[in-house]
Amino acid sequence: MLASCFRRRLDLLTPGRRLVSTAANASASTSTRRKRVVFSGIQPTGIPHLGNYLGALSNWKRLQDEAAPEDVLIFSVVGWHALTMPQNPAELRQARASMMAVLLAMGLDPRRSVIFHQDHNPDHTELAWVFNCITPIGKLRRMTTWKSKLVTARNANDETEVDESLLHVGLFDYPVLQAADILAYKATHVPVGEDQQQHLELCRDIADSFNRTFKERSPLFPLPQHVFTPQKRILSLRDSSAKMSKSAPDPKSRILLTDTTSEISKKIAGAQTDSDPSVTYDPVSRPGLANLLTIFAACTETSPEDLARKYDGSSFAKLKKDAAEAVNAFLSGPRAEFAKLKDETGYLDEIARTGAEKARDISGKTMSEVRRRVGLA
Repeated sequence: MLASCFRRRLDLLTPGRRLVSTAANASASTSTRRKRVVFSGIQPTGIPHLGNYLGALSNWKRLQDEAAPEDVLIFSVVGWHALTMPQNPAELRQARASMMAVLLAMGLDPRRSVIFHQDHNPDHTELAWVFNCITPIGKLRRMTTWKSKLVTARNANDETEVDESLLHVGLFDYPVLQAADILAYKATHVPVGEDQQQHLELCRDIADSFNRTFKERSPLFPLPQHVFTPQKRILSLRDSSAKMSKSAPDPKSRILLTDTTSEISKKIAGAQTDSDPSVTYDPVSRPGLANLLTIFAACTETSPEDLARKYDGSSFAKLKKDAAEAVNAFLSGPRAEFAKLKDETGYLDEIARTGAEKARDISGKTMSEVRRRVGLA
């Protein structure tokens, strides 16, 4: 059974077979816009929670479905970035495989998108070194995210308690590697959240600096644009002042892709609301209830405002029961597919290998030109 499933899935890798949506075909036939190269990456942090799924992952699927036939879509599990924080090697190894399974389970198609492990392509780190040699330290010091990560790593309360002498170079420098991830493929568009906007600006600065430093008739790198992908900010079910997170100490604060129907129902039933019996959508004054409505709405393709009007006059118990049913229905397909894929090591390895080959075909051309321009070839 597993062998036949493995062979069936390997058929997905047949060259020339590509999936494009009807909308994408229609769009391409009515537009003369230039080809877009879209790149995005996700860290292998194990099983994603609902906030991850409703954020980057669902948007990747949407980008794939809505892409024009000529667009190039590149999605990577960024293992090198994971090393900026302490890792257990065995757990990281498993998390990498699990994240690959997640990407496939939620609908990314290796016939249409390039899906690979970042650490399978050394062009990323080589290009990062070249960029390190033209990136001022001052620009990196203006990055804000490494400080917040260091706070987490050192269990500090805020940035004032952080001793910069404990800062590892990789954590300080990872925005340069992120720029290399993007520019190795000459990506034109990058879907990023608000917390990564500053990094995309640095990427554009690095691309411009390289183009001016090693100037020829035409610039080598495009200045990648931000892709607006509406993301739902999903909060902890137990603490509406914090985002949903896998690192939170209370496991009831998050909904994981692998949670059972019963587990999800119990977590939703225990979700934070307030003492006001009315149902209104007010993220400022009633963040717990607003978070529940946001989750419910995201899983049913409606708006939290409409749901608030629908359930005003109903009990919180009724709202939570229906919300739990919606979340379970929303996750049932990806959850079942992940359960099938997670132990198919051979298939996952083959997807990763083939994806890395496709990625290196693209980045290799970029690196040949980089080496020539800087004088290493």
